[in-house]
Amino acid sequence: MPKDTVVKPATVTCTAPVNIAVVKYWGKRNEGLILPINSSLSVTLHQDQLKTTTTVASCRSFQEDRIWLNGKEEDINHPRLQSCLREIRRLARKRRNDGDSSVDVGCLSHKVHICSVNNFPTAAGLASSAAGFACLVYTLAKVYGVDGELSGIARQGSGSACRSMYGGFVQWIMGEREDGKDSVAQQVEPESHWPDLRVLVLVASAERKPVGSTAGMQTSVETSSLLKHRAESVVPDRMKQMIEAVHKKDFATFAELTMRDSNQFHATCLDTFPPIFYLNTVSRHVISLVHQYNRHYGEARVAYTFDAGPNAVIYTLQQHVAEFLQVVRLVFPPDNNNGKTFLTGLQVEPVEISEELKNAICLEPMSKGVSYIISTQAGPGPRVLEDPGQHLLGSDGLPKPDA
Repeated sequence: MPKDTVVKPATVTCTAPVNIAVVKYWGKRNEGLILPINSSLSVTLHQDQLKTTTTVASCRSFQEDRIWLNGKEEDINHPRLQSCLREIRRLARKRRNDGDSSVDVGCLSHKVHICSVNNFPTAAGLASSAAGFACLVYTLAKVYGVDGELSGIARQGSGSACRSMYGGFVQWIMGEREDGKDSVAQQVEPESHWPDLRVLVLVASAERKPVGSTAGMQTSVETSSLLKHRAESVVPDRMKQMIEAVHKKDFATFAELTMRDSNQFHATCLDTFPPIFYLNTVSRHVISLVHQYNRHYGEARVAYTFDAGPNAVIYTLQQHVAEFLQVVRLVFPPDNNNGKTFLTGLQVEPVEISEELKNAICLEPMSKGVSYIISTQAGPGPRVLEDPGQHLLGSDGLPKPDA
């Protein structure tokens, strides 16, 4: 083909955030549509620290749909990937058939190449699939000219991905319909609502978790009577209390509900048969540390939550970050005492902690227990990157060497 007739792909690159639930989603009533047995609520973390970046290119010269994740080509025929692709294309065709001339007819028949990277550990209990599928759906929607409610499509890729379609504080309404049309995410408050809320991710392990969330949920639904009680009798009231705490910026209530919900979630994992262990020795050390710290002050200044993995996510207020970080350093001495590598993200000036506080923390130091800490805050939902230099795919539709 002559050089001047080579067709360049239409390319869009977007980013999407991680979200960390404070009222957990665990268990589905419909595996195919990913419909949950209870509603949930999360905080969207800032993309300056944690994000997925996805480039989608569409071109008539592409022979087949292809996808690369974190530098490795993966199977595009994965059912959840196909659900998202199929639904976005269906909506684009519908818009075209309804007379929307902005939808490119040619694009509807073109194959796509997808390249996606995370800037944080994948499958380690840090909501990588949520950010990944949210980014995929958002980017595909931009390529195909689809807008409107997209969280229901992201949900079909990964349940919690629906919450990553919005910034700030987000609830996933479980819905009642069998077709799942009412099982969508909704923003409770934007990221600007609670500006002094801070988040510390204590990375205890970047390893792939031993039991994946999908398999773990299915076993819990089948075997845990505690999970049924949680979904029917605990979560509905807890959701109302949590939403009210967020609206009022009531940290004490927010903190207690967050820790109680994390504890109960992991209790359902233990109640599953055979039991599932996502927490490890480091996780339990963090839990003890938080309770001893709060007990010293006679109030909830920090709160922990753990998703399906050993990494602790700490919620606190800006005024307590520096001191609590020093306590973490005391209990989990950095491997090389280099603050820049131990703490990433929002930088925090070190402070001295009192002897009284040191004496109140009755825990043996655990070196190498925490690999590093990501310091962040609530952030916005998905966004488009306008600079073509940020595309992960080259003009040939293949991943760039550094993608």
